[in-house]
Amino acid sequence: MSKKKKRAKGQRKNEITKGIFTVLEKEPSKSFNYKQIASKLGLTDTQDRNELIKRLGQLKATNRIEEVETGKYQKKPTLHTYFTGRVDLTSSGNAYVIVDELDEDIFIPNNRLNRAFHGDTVEVFLIPKRKGKKLEGEISKVLERKKSSYVGIVDKQQRFAFVRPTDSRMYTDIFVPLEKLKKANDGDKVLVNLGEWPDDTDSPYGEVVEVLGRPGEHNTEIHAILAEYGLPNEFPYEVEQFAKTLDTSIKESEIAKRRDMRQVLTFTIDPKDAKDFDDALSFQKLENGHYEIGIHIADVSHYVELGTVLEDEAYERATSVYLVDRVVPMLPEVLSNLACSLRPNEEKYTFSAVFEIDEQAKVVDQWFGRTVINSNERFAYEEAQHIIETGGSQIPEEISIRGNAYSVSDEIVDAVLTFDRLAKIMRKARMDAGAISFDKIEVKFNLSENNEPESVYFKEAKDANKLIEEFMLLANRKVAEFIGKQKKTFVYRVHDKPDEEKLMALNGVISRFGHSINLKDRKSINKSLNQLLEDVKGKKEQNLVDTLAIRSMSKAIYTTENIGHYGLGFDYYTHFTSPIRRYPDVMVHRLLQHYLEGGKQPKATIYEEKCKHSSDMELLAANAERDSVKYMQIKFMQDHKDQEFLGVISGVTEWGIYVEIIENKCEGMVRIRDIRDDYYIFDERQYAIIGERTKRIYQLGDEVYVMVKDTDLLKRHLDFSLIGKRE
Repeated sequence: MSKKKKRAKGQRKNEITKGIFTVLEKEPSKSFNYKQIASKLGLTDTQDRNELIKRLGQLKATNRIEEVETGKYQKKPTLHTYFTGRVDLTSSGNAYVIVDELDEDIFIPNNRLNRAFHGDTVEVFLIPKRKGKKLEGEISKVLERKKSSYVGIVDKQQRFAFVRPTDSRMYTDIFVPLEKLKKANDGDKVLVNLGEWPDDTDSPYGEVVEVLGRPGEHNTEIHAILAEYGLPNEFPYEVEQFAKTLDTSIKESEIAKRRDMRQVLTFTIDPKDAKDFDDALSFQKLENGHYEIGIHIADVSHYVELGTVLEDEAYERATSVYLVDRVVPMLPEVLSNLACSLRPNEEKYTFSAVFEIDEQAKVVDQWFGRTVINSNERFAYEEAQHIIETGGSQIPEEISIRGNAYSVSDEIVDAVLTFDRLAKIMRKARMDAGAISFDKIEVKFNLSENNEPESVYFKEAKDANKLIEEFMLLANRKVAEFIGKQKKTFVYRVHDKPDEEKLMALNGVISRFGHSINLKDRKSINKSLNQLLEDVKGKKEQNLVDTLAIRSMSKAIYTTENIGHYGLGFDYYTHFTSPIRRYPDVMVHRLLQHYLEGGKQPKATIYEEKCKHSSDMELLAANAERDSVKYMQIKFMQDHKDQEFLGVISGVTEWGIYVEIIENKCEGMVRIRDIRDDYYIFDERQYAIIGERTKRIYQLGDEVYVMVKDTDLLKRHLDFSLIGKRE
């Protein structure tokens, strides 16, 4: 049969199927035999009537229509369709429910939320879809609350109080009886636990569990950020006490069980203000001309044992949180800054990956196991960078973390320069293999003694940072590969391929700046992405493009199911190198040691649950870190209200444009209603707002001048006034 005839036959089959449903849906309470349906559809041809009989049988077999009596068919009665999904509340007060098995989100108008909050897992009833309309539904039941506590401001009355949540997506206040106010005063910022919500009340009941302080005070706001994400700001008393009772002395009996590397040249390179040094590098030349390079990681699992309160606390936290003015550590200070920190001239227990590497940076041999080291030196990144740039041994006073100029040994200079050379070869090989290079600029603040932001600076990765990064990547990859190839239960750090729709959207945005991504295949995507990231360096659109490119990527997570790491271009990858600040690394150390000792494979389900928890906590910590930076940016801008700034339009919405100031990366909003020279309409397709009368366009990526209009530290909002476009 020719293609044309096949296509015509298929088309006729579809027409008959549609016809059947047209007849049955028009009179859903009636049943029809094939002759009646054929008559209504005007089917007189024998071939068409045979096809009709065949299709009726197929539709009945697939449960799409009912045979109510022999040879008589009827439309199946519409069943109430329920799904389970997650609530995404919008700023308008309406919501969408995201259901995994549906391609389209279900729209929920405000009056059909039925007391569901943002992030809740709910049962949703799907209203039969009307032609041309979006999916719509009604929440029938809240299955699980996303949050059990909220940060808010106390509004105290004579006999009771309300707490008004600061989360803009929380649409109700919380009723608190005076006896459950925990001595909070009117206007205090508090953390309140959500209780029952009786049917006959307008607000849910709650109980204040922590008084955070007066709104606007620095410590109050930082503690509020932590509390919003359910993150702790201090250790429970019993955990601190347990940590203090640990025997952290180095014992000969324990050294005897380990590989002794105390005599090998070893040093750390970290940020100048770091206190937890969880990785060190060792270096020695071998007789065959190769190098033995050790990546030594603090042996946290030696101290943090299963079944202890210390282990339970580390697991619950799962990560250290790096806020703008402080670190909230995963482990108490006695471990994070003392016993487990690889400080110079102190013997330390470590877990090590030791490699024999040739001149071409190829790994010739490898060894994994527990060791003991004694670090010879501690360097800041700036000091190591100076050695790389000058090739000399003199560290000048202005970058010295010792407070004065000093010189290092020729042996150390040789080691640093060799590390740098090998790291550059490894990095090039990684990029050539399709890895993506995200060197995102980090915004940092110089703070006064009172935590007031005095200036903004940007943290950029230089060769010294990249040196450490490459050797940590090597250890992480090789440990994962070592266990992964044995097909044993393990904790992987995986990164899925990017979302194609997001990449296409990214292409639309960057075309505004004359850039593009080749979406032909993985290699083309990665090569053009790297080229894009290189091309925008130092340009006005760099931060915008970097941010959008990262958003187009999938989120890296922890799991026992290995799918490789797309961004790094690795088939096997894990996190082995930071157990002081990441719980998954502790799991990796335990599993690796277990297998090195010949242990049996544990159940993957136990570890998968722990991986999921670790990924969730990592996301919460990242959100808290971002909020703390936003808070400090607003605080910084409060003192610059009379200043004019040049910025880039970094986002466009129906209610306004987001502008990121070029010199300090602070982002704020210009609201459409505040632009007085015209009536502006949002054009989603062009990522722009357009003046109705003047046709003036403000588009994503345009440079504009702005001034600070309003700063709200409590809601963490920064509003700008638009002065005009840069011509």
